[in-house]
Amino acid sequence: MTTTDHNPDRTADVLIIGAGASGAAVAASLAEAGFDVVCIEQGNWQDASKFPTVEPDFELRQMSSWSINPNKRKLREDYPVNVDDSAIDPVMFNGVGGSTIMWAAHTPRLHPSDFRVKTLDGVADDWPITYEDLEPWYDLNDHVMGCAGIAGDPANPPRSPRQMPPVPIGKDGEMLAAAFDRLGWHWWPSDNYVNSIRYGEGRDACNFCGHNMMGCYQRAKSSTDLNYWPRAIDQGAEFVTGARVREITTDSTGRATGVNYLDAAGNDHHRKARAVVVAANGVGTPRMLLMSASDRHPNGLSNSSGMVGKNLMFHVYAGVTGVFPGNNERWVGPAANMIMSQEFYETDPSRGFVRGYSYQSGRGPGGPGAAARGGKVPWGAGHHEQVKRRLGNTVGLGVIGDDLPEEHNTVTLDPRLTDSSGLPAPKITYTVSKNSRALLDHGLIQAQKVMEEAGADEVDVNRFSREAGWHLMGTARMGDDPERSVVDSYGQSHDIDNLFIVDGSVFVTGGAVNPTPTIQAIALRAADYIVNERQDLKS
Repeated sequence: MTTTDHNPDRTADVLIIGAGASGAAVAASLAEAGFDVVCIEQGNWQDASKFPTVEPDFELRQMSSWSINPNKRKLREDYPVNVDDSAIDPVMFNGVGGSTIMWAAHTPRLHPSDFRVKTLDGVADDWPITYEDLEPWYDLNDHVMGCAGIAGDPANPPRSPRQMPPVPIGKDGEMLAAAFDRLGWHWWPSDNYVNSIRYGEGRDACNFCGHNMMGCYQRAKSSTDLNYWPRAIDQGAEFVTGARVREITTDSTGRATGVNYLDAAGNDHHRKARAVVVAANGVGTPRMLLMSASDRHPNGLSNSSGMVGKNLMFHVYAGVTGVFPGNNERWVGPAANMIMSQEFYETDPSRGFVRGYSYQSGRGPGGPGAAARGGKVPWGAGHHEQVKRRLGNTVGLGVIGDDLPEEHNTVTLDPRLTDSSGLPAPKITYTVSKNSRALLDHGLIQAQKVMEEAGADEVDVNRFSREAGWHLMGTARMGDDPERSVVDSYGQSHDIDNLFIVDGSVFVTGGAVNPTPTIQAIALRAADYIVNERQDLKS
């Protein structure tokens, strides 16, 4: 479904670019506070009845039209990404709900130490905010999204009770937990935005069908099209979908005045606004700012520091898979995450690297996934034997590593590659640092110990995952110094006081956990600032 701008001549209070995790949180908060909100999204609403998870060939579709990688998916609403000079492919989903449509909904929080890396470890930079600054917004987001989990994790600060009990960890989770116990290592049931009981409007509990990554037709997996956006629309927020913003416009004083965008038919439109909020992810946001270059802003919008597009961070990934023969159907339950371990999260100088990593457990794949296990399952002779050995009998343990910012990791505009509207595509330049490689190597060695302790007959090792770029961070970083950052602690541009950025691009460091709860907490905090401190933007 494509919707059009029904009142193009009206000047909105706030125009939001992007309808994903952060754009939705800002839209609902501002609309409920009486702001006139418009959102422009290049994708469309998703029909849960048509998610691949309702079809028996869902895993095959995950490799094509529902791939996590836009370069493989190649839909009109996607834009290609030049990854010739990148060790990691950025992956994302475009549509109402953004990548919360196609995520595992594993939702840990950053540690307090992640905000003070420079102070504690002498690398990267400290954030201009603390964990405590974000804590009330973490809590609010948990309430809206619905968090299944349990209090008491010794690796994290005390927290308010979750909205639901944890998703059952299953026999595979119990098996890994017992191995961590015998090793004397930390583990805890994972926080998930997956319903373990009925929660939210028309959203039932997870039925453990086992394949929730490509959308959840049960609506048990939380996504912002199910919670934040209905609230925003109920309060009058306006949506324009199937539309691609080509630039943020400014006036003679340098202030943002709105956007120029192309509708699905390629027609050019201008939409006026008193403020613009960019929520287009850590690749899309710097792309948008760079495309908005003008005579007054020759290096791109909000880029007097030169930091737009620099310091790109992914979370580096590696992992092991244990084979446990016995036909235990270890794919049963949400794709991830049963339990996690943060035994090696904080810096220990004796390990030879700074910061650390988390372990994330994952259930085994179905038939096509088991058949496509790289060199571990040969084609031809022995193929069926190896598929039978692995199908339903594997458990994964992923290493998600803290990827520290480096200025040479960048998002720029490609001089030749364009999207379906003829707009410049982003080019990613990214190398894996020695520190990231060292912590992954350490994590793989320890992960093999866990699988062996759990009783695996065989352990497959994936030393590095190229298609791991779900987490796009750092390319419009926040900070107190306008010469070293793009936005302040509330996401407000240092250069343009009515331009805000609220997605993962504002991260200063990445931590070693999935970033979405932190992204949404930052967005809610920015919205609260606009409501309470920027009444000049309200009509």
